[in-house]
Amino acid sequence: MFKIYGVLGIIMVLFAELNFYFKIEPFASWYFVIIWFGYIFLIDAVVYKLKEHSLMMNRREQFVKALLLSALIWWLFELINLKTFNWNYLSMTSYREPWWFRIFVFRTIAFSTVLPAIIETFELIKTFKLFNKTKLMKHHKITHKFLSRMTLTGVFMLILAILFPKYFYPFVWTAFYFILDPINYLHNQPSIVGYWKKGNIKIPLMLFVAGTLCGLLWEFWNYYAVMKWYYSIPFVGFFKIFEMPILGYLGYGPFAFELFAMYYFVRNLHLHRKSFLELNKI
Repeated sequence: MFKIYGVLGIIMVLFAELNFYFKIEPFASWYFVIIWFGYIFLIDAVVYKLKEHSLMMNRREQFVKALLLSALIWWLFELINLKTFNWNYLSMTSYREPWWFRIFVFRTIAFSTVLPAIIETFELIKTFKLFNKTKLMKHHKITHKFLSRMTLTGVFMLILAILFPKYFYPFVWTAFYFILDPINYLHNQPSIVGYWKKGNIKIPLMLFVAGTLCGLLWEFWNYYAVMKWYYSIPFVGFFKIFEMPILGYLGYGPFAFELFAMYYFVRNLHLHRKSFLELNKI
């Protein structure tokens, strides 16, 4: 039986999409929260229907942790954006909450959906077993020297992105991966480096696809919204698909790697707590 919260998710997504036309407030201004929680509910219910196991049904505590961590991660990117100025928020509605509510409460709730959306999309892709037979021909040797250089590369990428954002802003979407993935590997946490070493690229491919699919949906739904973001991207701000320049879509796959690395880094700070993403058991 299809879970009732999945039906609720369908209703939320359809309502938000219809309201792009009718613009009924305050729902039009809150579209992001409505449509993305609807998406999360829907995809989780589909995953449960296919596997009889899902994040919301079987790992509810971990789902809540994902929401909290997601908000913290995106607020970090918002702080970095104070230097890079790559995106801004625009309201085309007369509806106004108090400024503190709009900035802190609304955005925190909206930001909390980012990580769960990618987790759920990843879980859905996993059910189709598209990449189960995809492997590298040989295993790769990972040395401490390689890991150290990788982390240092990430540190320099982040510094360059902050000091010279006009030229190095794309590094924001890869720097944390380079910094944290080697640390995760050294602490026996799941890592892209670890999968690469074993010749297993199934999980990296699924993460990349999940990030790209979510990116397409973020941009598609944002395009029709009354409260939306728009981009200011040096040099490559041409040929837009919705509000995002086409080259910008290349960043969503690496962004999923970055979230993966950030999650397991935080998990490693709580070694005695159970993971809400047992990707290492896939």
